[in-house]
This record gives sequence, structure tokens and C-alpha cells, in this order.
Amino acid sequence: MDKGDGLVTIAWEEIYYNTQKWMREAGEQIRASFADTLTIDYKLDASDLVTNMDKQTEQFFIEKINETYPEHRIMGEEGYGDVVETVNGTIWIIDPIDGTVNFVHMKRHFAISIGIYHEGEGVIGMIYDVVNDELYHAQKGKGAFVDDQKLPMLEEIKVDSAVVSMNAAWAIPNRLIEPQLIPPLVNDLRGTRSIGSAAIEMVYVASGKIDGYLTLRLSPWDFAAGKILIEEVGGKTSNVNGEPLNILEKSTVFVAKPGLHEQIVNNYLKKESK
Repeated sequence: MDKGDGLVTIAWEEIYYNTQKWMREAGEQIRASFADTLTIDYKLDASDLVTNMDKQTEQFFIEKINETYPEHRIMGEEGYGDVVETVNGTIWIIDPIDGTVNFVHMKRHFAISIGIYHEGEGVIGMIYDVVNDELYHAQKGKGAFVDDQKLPMLEEIKVDSAVVSMNAAWAIPNRLIEPQLIPPLVNDLRGTRSIGSAAIEMVYVASGKIDGYLTLRLSPWDFAAGKILIEEVGGKTSNVNGEPLNILEKSTVFVAKPGLHEQIVNNYLKKESK
């Protein structure tokens, strides 16, 4: 494959096809593991879990990518990829199991998430809802899909008609945002939800199942794929101050339908994060 200097010379259709194939193969392996006993370790605390399947799935993707596209770099949650400090070239940003707590406790509401960026620009985003066997996928400029069905463009909505996903923990004292900011937003919304997987919540925004998703602590592998999908259907993505997301940094994240995003950022969130 010709590395080239831009998007045109790279075989993106081949990459798109291979990524879908690998996502489904990894999903089959995860579903087959449901009857097995998981090995569970902790990262930062008891709510930050990693299992043998997280590690195995990431290693599966790294092996496939290195064999097929050795010139590409890989940023993976479990640390088996490369040290990525610049956006140069083509970067695969992988979360092998997003929603590990859900995976461990429920075997539901988790996903494989892969965003592929070239020179800092999102080109391919894929999120695979493993249990429901639904693959959300998008190429820049070509729309977003769930399996073979194209997702419609998102329409504007007002705050009082919106359902936004967020973790209730952000409404209690924390170091990321003034907790008194969240109750007025919750009060004005039609409703809130908390699913426990950033990837699932972001594809629910992209597919119109919910209207927005707010979180105050995500890593690039949590939002890289979802960002591409949401923007392909006209949604808005940013940090809580309305600033662009940086694929090399942890960040607050707010994604939503057009119109709603601006309303919430400007009237509830902007310049209030620490």
C-alpha cells in the first residue's frame, strides 16, 4: 500500500473492509468467552477493571494491523500498541472492550471501538455492539451506518425535549466540574440515562436513540470512533467548553444533536470545568 502524503493514495476501502471483518471476528471470540471464567484485574480502583478478554482482544487487533499495515501506529487502551505522541501518519485508536464493568457484571452494554486517524483527521470510525451484533461504521464524507442501514442526519432539538446520557457521579462533589452546575441541566432536560459505555452512548447519539452524552473524563480510545460517527450525521462533538477534542489527550466530552449542543455548552457548561 502506498503511504503517500494524503487520503487519496491510501487504500481506505480495503482498510474499511478489513476493519469490519476483524471487528466481527473479535466479537465472535468475546461471545464465545461468556461461558469461561474471566481473569479480572484492577487498574486505578475497583471500578477500573481489565479482563483477560480486554487484553486478548487488543492483542488480536494489533497482530492483524501489524501484519497488514506495518507502517501504521496503534494507540490501545491496554498498552500493547505504540507510544503515540504526535498525530503524524495513520493511527488506529483501539478500545478492545469499552464498558468492561458491564461486560463483567451483565455481559451486555459493551462494545469494541476503533477510530482510524490520518494526520490528525478522523477517517474511519467503527463501534461494534457485540451482544446485539450491530456494527456502527463510518468513513469521512460518506455517512454513517449500522450494518447495511444508513443513519439519517440528526435534527435539531431543544433542551426540554432532550434525553442526555450522563453519570450521576458528576452531580456530587468532584474535582472536574462544579457539581451545582449539573442539577439545573438535569432539571431542564426531558430525562437522563446512564449506560456505562462511552462507545454505546455515542452510537446511541449518532443513531438518534438519545440526544446527547456528557462525561467529564474520557481517554482518546473512548471517543475516537464515536466522534467520527457522530460528525458524519451532523452531530457536534467537543469538550465541555465547546473546544475541539484532541485525540492525543484525555478530556471532558460532550456530544449532541446540532442546536442542543450549542444550547447546553453556552447555557450550562462553558468555562465551568476545572
